[in-house]
Amino acid sequence: MVKKLGLIINPIAGVGGKVGLKGSDGSVTVEDALKKGGVFESNFRTLQALNELKSIKNDIELITFPSEMGQDAAEKSGFNPKVIGEIISGRTTKKNTQEAAEIMTQMEVDLILFSGGDGTARDIQDIVGETCTVVGIPSGVKMHSSVFGLNPRLSGYLTSLFLSEKFQNVKSAEVIDLDEEEFRSDIISTKLYGYLQVPDSGNYIQSSKSPNLISESDDLNSISTDVIEKMEDNCIYIVGSGSTLRNLMENLKLNSTLLGVDLVLNKKLLALDVSEVEIIEHIKKYENYKIKILVSPIAEQGYIFGRGNQQISPKVIQIVGKKNIIILSTKTKVMSVLNNCFLVDTGEEKLDQDLRGYYRVTVGYREYLMCKIG
Repeated sequence: MVKKLGLIINPIAGVGGKVGLKGSDGSVTVEDALKKGGVFESNFRTLQALNELKSIKNDIELITFPSEMGQDAAEKSGFNPKVIGEIISGRTTKKNTQEAAEIMTQMEVDLILFSGGDGTARDIQDIVGETCTVVGIPSGVKMHSSVFGLNPRLSGYLTSLFLSEKFQNVKSAEVIDLDEEEFRSDIISTKLYGYLQVPDSGNYIQSSKSPNLISESDDLNSISTDVIEKMEDNCIYIVGSGSTLRNLMENLKLNSTLLGVDLVLNKKLLALDVSEVEIIEHIKKYENYKIKILVSPIAEQGYIFGRGNQQISPKVIQIVGKKNIIILSTKTKVMSVLNNCFLVDTGEEKLDQDLRGYYRVTVGYREYLMCKIG
């Protein structure tokens, strides 16, 4: 029997990530992102997911919205989609996403595959609740909700398994979002908005990021002491986001952006809240200097790259090199991650594969664990 697959793409999702805007909500933010060199990511990441569905293409009726909201990606992937609804190309909004979800639910699709971030998940949850099974393709800047595949390819693979009836179990998954205005001001304000129904897939769907972090100030200070002691002169440190790196900057007595990326040189602030382009400009300016990346995994999810730190882009990572990535984490955070195995979702599959392997993780003063990026 032919299965009905709904495809919804939020075409502006993720546009603010690499330019350091920490989200894509609002037309002003999108315009600002584009002026700073931001690029639309969601259609590209949707193509990665749809590639995993080609083997069952003849068994699927793919239903989608016009142009950049799904039709373009579907046709580029070799599908002959049923196009519904109307949009003004280049001016899509939350209303279009919700209209698509409503029509697809009325058409009784077997699954909605959507491309976006937490905001898109919220928009769909508002309409479908738990009446329809969904899978998210991670394409936004912030993805705290447990409705997204670990990466776009696995989102497509999971969809293929479900539509092929390799399994039919589903579960409720949290839809969590941040207030983007506060997020851009380095204030973390998260809220559980509801639940969506996702395939009960084992290890294909990411965990939700817990909004409640236990204070571990002693552990953080000991980690920072170890890293500062080992900092080299004439070396640019690309300092990632999060509370672990914020503690490092506080111990250096430097200003920092909790949810952005900063640059440090000779234990002094070189640049605050930088974009991908600005990172590369500084690397070129100091071309004879060493470069290292300091990052910390997201609690429970385990992501090192690709969630909230898109400024450290594939291009930046390739310039710096795998051997110059330094991972910092408390033991509690390591233990919160499934199988103590970290993840990456840079948007470039070959780079994700190249980054796999074991890394020494600083978990205290002169205390280390060997952890795997899988």
